[in-house]
Amino acid sequence: MGAWPGKYIIGLTGNIATGKSVVRKMLEHLGAYGIDADALGHRAIALGAPGYQPVIDTFGKWILGADEQIDRTHLARLVFGDPQALSRLEAIVHPLVRQAVDVLVRRSTQSVIVIEAIKLLESPLRANCDTLCVTYAPREVQLARLMQKRGMSEEAARQRIAAQPPQEEKIAAANVVIRNDGSFEDTWRQVNAFWQELFPSVETAPAAVAEVRKGEMRVDRARPQEASEIAAFITRMSGGSRPLSRADIMASFGEKAFLLLKMDGKIAGLVGWQVENLVARTDDVYIETSLPVAEAMSKIMEEVERSSHDLQCEALLLFLPPNLAKPEEMWRKLGYEPRTMQSLGVRAWQEAAQESMPTGTVMLFKQLRKDRVLRPV
Repeated sequence: MGAWPGKYIIGLTGNIATGKSVVRKMLEHLGAYGIDADALGHRAIALGAPGYQPVIDTFGKWILGADEQIDRTHLARLVFGDPQALSRLEAIVHPLVRQAVDVLVRRSTQSVIVIEAIKLLESPLRANCDTLCVTYAPREVQLARLMQKRGMSEEAARQRIAAQPPQEEKIAAANVVIRNDGSFEDTWRQVNAFWQELFPSVETAPAAVAEVRKGEMRVDRARPQEASEIAAFITRMSGGSRPLSRADIMASFGEKAFLLLKMDGKIAGLVGWQVENLVARTDDVYIETSLPVAEAMSKIMEEVERSSHDLQCEALLLFLPPNLAKPEEMWRKLGYEPRTMQSLGVRAWQEAAQESMPTGTVMLFKQLRKDRVLRPV
């Protein structure tokens, strides 16, 4: 019996920029609870967190930024060019990450857990995995992704790639390899086949919903086969300023889920919803103008919060167009308050806002739980 009785653990690894997070998101769509161990590693060295002072004691105060946070860019330049320095950092961070993973797995209500970690095979976590999934992408694809998506220089990107073991070592240890250098749909087919092989008797389509009365609103989680309908809805609701195709929405499924507000079987509203690093974020918020805004938003946010609680989220960030943010009393009644990035306080929450907040939107905030993983000490 493993460390977590009643849980089936999928270990997900692969070298940098091979699409691990996309595959984890796909597995989450299929019903797994996802844990990003690398993101937990960032949390472990945040100001006040358990690894903060040990890292400063080891590498010096020069790695601190003006805000007293550890500047991960400075730290990365040091450790990725020095294997001994990298080992010293990992000796501090990895035990803290394993403790956090243990807490999350034990608290999760899902029976299937996917743990994403770039150094999973080198970690004691490997022994707790029931199966190992490895993502692969050719070197030129890795390089392009690091330069285009992360804004790295070619020199920095090559250094990151060279600092890791050859991909063949991970592939040799894998139960399944996901080749992630084609389209989203190609990757989705591979992941779905992997899931069906593991759980052939599990129905992946949503269960049938109870019959609803005409004019009654309900909220459903979108399925990839609804991509064309979602694209058409967003295109229409944005007045054509966001002309999206089915392919655009399919690609979005690699980053987020869509929660659909439906009336009489048709989409009447939606939010794009994602969870990373225990922070829920909602964007792409659209509601038909003919609907009562308070009732529609209350209905859809109730499901967003329920789903976020299921995934153990600490906070929910809601990014709204100004017109939907204006009924301030409505949002106060739902427990939300306007915030700036700086006022969020917690580094992980600030980073979530910085990564996800669309231009021209208003941010509302709601704290979902007080007991935070890797909380300040």
